[in-house]
Amino acid sequence: MDLRKLKTLIDLVQNSGISELEISEGEEKIRIVKHPAMTPNTTMVSMPMGMQPQMMMANGAVPPAPTFAAAEVAPAEPEGHVMKAPMVGTFYRSGTPGAAAFVDIGKVVKQGETLCIIEAMKLMNEIEADADGVIKAILVENGQAVEFDQPMFLIG
Repeated sequence: MDLRKLKTLIDLVQNSGISELEISEGEEKIRIVKHPAMTPNTTMVSMPMGMQPQMMMANGAVPPAPTFAAAEVAPAEPEGHVMKAPMVGTFYRSGTPGAAAFVDIGKVVKQGETLCIIEAMKLMNEIEADADGVIKAILVENGQAVEFDQPMFLIG
């Protein structure tokens, strides 16, 4: 496998919310796994089955258990159609750096109209609206890595 392609895959895993990526190319197979970062002051302690693992401070003390409100209010569901990423890659709002964005909040879009570009493996993929409506929210920052099925736009 090309070293540049491998570096791109590693960067993709590091900059996205995914924790594991496995790719097979012919007889070659690569698996990249990202482990959650632990702070230097904490250690994960393994406990026997049936007991919950606990975080411990470097001095051996167990931090206080988090407290929660008696009734947590669920966030309101967004009204409208959620346009999700059809692939993993890097999200771009315009076709070239410095160019005007394909869409902005408040713009009326028709099904099939280009909303953004997702770059995957150095290929630029135009992503089209899958519904008619008005762009109510853009849920991804320009240049941000996106995962498959990650919400990108709210169309009302």
